[in-house]
Amino acid sequence: MKFNRAPVTPLPVSPVREETTGHYLIRITDLVLPASIGVYDREKQAPQRVRINVELQVAEHGRPRDDDIANVLSYEDIVSGIRMIVGRGHINLVETLAEEIADLCLADLRVAQARIGVDKLDVEPDAAAVGIEIERSR
Repeated sequence: MKFNRAPVTPLPVSPVREETTGHYLIRITDLVLPASIGVYDREKQAPQRVRINVELQVAEHGRPRDDDIANVLSYEDIVSGIRMIVGRGHINLVETLAEEIADLCLADLRVAQARIGVDKLDVEPDAAAVGIEIERSR
């Protein structure tokens, strides 16, 4: 059964695609959020903890950063976007959550590649976590 979820609001970005001179990585490591996620009835009764890891390969364009946040992709915007995705309501699959996060990140034209990991922390008593990792690129 597929559920239609509201579209992801893209991060603020210039629509102009520029010549790339290199890349840098943005990492968000071990972001733990309560999420309504899972296909089983017991998982739909209360939020459970998910751990989200994001690694983005971001294109550099040869212009100076000038120590100005306006000249880089802000991890704060990414974290806010992830919180909005998780907060929109129930998600059946960790794969769906990972895809929605990847879509959010790749909506910024500077992001060349996104690696997203989503782990459920409280599902399997004999494991620290169960989850998936995806990699998407333009």
